[in-house]
Amino acid sequence: MRKELDKNIKRIAILGCTGSIGQQTLQVIRAFPERFEVVGLAAGSNRALLERQAAEFKPRAVHFAEGDDRKAGGGRSSALPKKLSLEEIASLDEVDLVVIATSGKAGLSPLLSAIRAGKQVALANKEALVMAGEIVTREARRHRARLLPVDSEHSAIWQCLRGEKEKPYRILLTASGGPFARYTSTQLSHVTPEEALRHPTWSMGKKVTIDSATLMNKGMEVIEAHWLFNVPLDRIQVLVHPQSIVHSMVEFGDGSIKAQLSQPDMRLPIQYALTYPERWTNAGLPRLDWSKAGALNFELPDMERFPCLKLAIDAAARGGTAPAVLCAADEVAVDLFLSGRLAFLDIPRLIGRTLDLHKSRLVGTHPSLEEIIQADGWARETARLLASRGQM
Repeated sequence: MRKELDKNIKRIAILGCTGSIGQQTLQVIRAFPERFEVVGLAAGSNRALLERQAAEFKPRAVHFAEGDDRKAGGGRSSALPKKLSLEEIASLDEVDLVVIATSGKAGLSPLLSAIRAGKQVALANKEALVMAGEIVTREARRHRARLLPVDSEHSAIWQCLRGEKEKPYRILLTASGGPFARYTSTQLSHVTPEEALRHPTWSMGKKVTIDSATLMNKGMEVIEAHWLFNVPLDRIQVLVHPQSIVHSMVEFGDGSIKAQLSQPDMRLPIQYALTYPERWTNAGLPRLDWSKAGALNFELPDMERFPCLKLAIDAAARGGTAPAVLCAADEVAVDLFLSGRLAFLDIPRLIGRTLDLHKSRLVGTHPSLEEIIQADGWARETARLLASRGQM
């Protein structure tokens, strides 16, 4: 039977296929060649890797960065299939599940396209929910699209909630603490991009690795958890857990706590999202060796040394377009840091200053998508201007 007629085949589109999450998603798919078909692949600037992936998985459509229509691979002709926009790939009729693994604002529009097409969405993009969580979740309900979290923390919460009828009393969101958990403020002032990119536990893309080092990623995950699981912000607590074995916990009304534990490997939550509602045995995934696991430690985060976490939580509490401004200013700050134009401790200063200037521009508590996009553009322009003038 041809794949397109086989109801047992799940057809996948991967947006961000050349990034860390995208590549690990394809690793999972390789383990089950008879259960998955890759229908669409979308990449940014890594055209060469996209071509290799397309040659292997033979998607029906691809997307790559505009202006990158050159021949690749040392002058040979490209054999890529039909090129479509991110939104078109995300809403293809034959796609069953869309993996949104693009970073930053770029994931928002295709996410909404997938939702409005009624797709299952494996969501690994933080910024889309942080910027427009109310709109995204409302549209998902309206179009009966299911959001399947890929972040290890949100996947853990999702797994802990399965089978439970009662809403969680509290979510305990774990954080590795990043590479600088024990650094003093003086040490943090000398951190280089190379040091910040050496995460002690996870292998991730550059943007999320820097966000992990500043704890901005954890602040964004608090906002994500609020929207994904309909839990008030003040019922979400962050705990630093350096071993990254407990990926998050859920506390219920009777005081019972459920936790999801595993080796820190992103292929585990990726596979859970791809195979939901089933669990498939995969011999290629790591098993936790309790004889070597050692102690599991937990502590509260230090928001004075890592103010990005507080900036995110405060922006969420303010509401309106503040979370969109947070995301945009963070993208600018991280880019400037990685290019050597901003010091590590200037990242929260630039974000905080941009948020302060935004206070007078706050719209209502239920901003439209247009207002969110406008706030994003304003924040990017403002953050770049502040940085160029040294006004952090």
